[in-house]
This record gives sequence, C-alpha cells and structure tokens, in this order.
Amino acid sequence: MSHTIKEKAKLLARIRRIKGQVEAVERALENELGCADVLQLVASMRGAMNGLTAELIEDHIHNHVLHAADDADRARGAGELVEVVRTYLK
Repeated sequence: MSHTIKEKAKLLARIRRIKGQVEAVERALENELGCADVLQLVASMRGAMNGLTAELIEDHIHNHVLHAADDADRARGAGELVEVVRTYLK
C-alpha cells in the first residue's frame, strides 16, 4: 500500500486548506484588496504548499529509499526523488 493512501485523510485535509487559501486570494483580487494583503495571502499559500511538499518528500525518502524492499526499489525511489527535486527547483 502506498504511503499516500495510508495518509490519505491527512493529505486531503491539507489540500482542502490550501484550496481555501487559493479561494481567499481569488476573493481578495475580486474585492480589489491592497497588494500587501494579497501578497500576504499568497505567502501563506506558498508556505502551506512548501509544507505539503516537504511532508511528501520526507515520506517518500522513508518509504522508498530508507526502507525500500531491495536495492532495485531503493535505486528507483532515489531516482524518482531526484527527478521531483529537479522539477521543484526549476
């Protein structure tokens, strides 16, 4: 079973909070709030996304690298992580 399936409820709750933050930015723009207020909302949203990303990366490292079933799975898990980090840093 994938670790994201085991943590499904917790991850979905985080996504729903982020969705609420995105909607708050949309409302702020629709209501023509000041740029400082919008920037604060975006910064909060970014922090939430970074937190989710960090949690998923940590879980991936634990489940697919540190505690992999064998060397082939470990190499695959490490390779996947490298690709994700490259994409994330672009």
